[in-house]
Amino acid sequence: MEFGKVKDDMILIDKRYTKGITREGGFMKASKIDRKFDEGEDISRYLDLSKARRPEQEQKRVNVDFPLWMIHQLDKESKRLGVPRQSIIKVWVAEHLEKAV
Repeated sequence: MEFGKVKDDMILIDKRYTKGITREGGFMKASKIDRKFDEGEDISRYLDLSKARRPEQEQKRVNVDFPLWMIHQLDKESKRLGVPRQSIIKVWVAEHLEKAV
C-alpha cells in the first residue's frame, strides 16, 4: 500500500515519522490527521506527495476538430482575455456541463 492511501479511515504514513504517533504500524486515523491539520500543524511530513493526485481531476488528452471560424473566434477571445485557447475551451465546457447537471 502506498503512503497517503486511505484504508478503513486509516492513512498509511511513512514509518520514519510514526515514532510516538501511532501504534498501528504506520497507520494513523484520518481524523487524527484532520485534527493536526485543523490545529495548523504541517502534515506534509506524513504524506508521500510524489504520489498525490486529485480524484476526478486526472487529465486525458482528446482531439477535437473545430471549424476555422471557431478557431479564429477562440483566438480573438483568448487574446482579449490574455489566456491560452485551451483554457477558454476548458472553462466554457465546464460551465456548460455544470448547467446541464
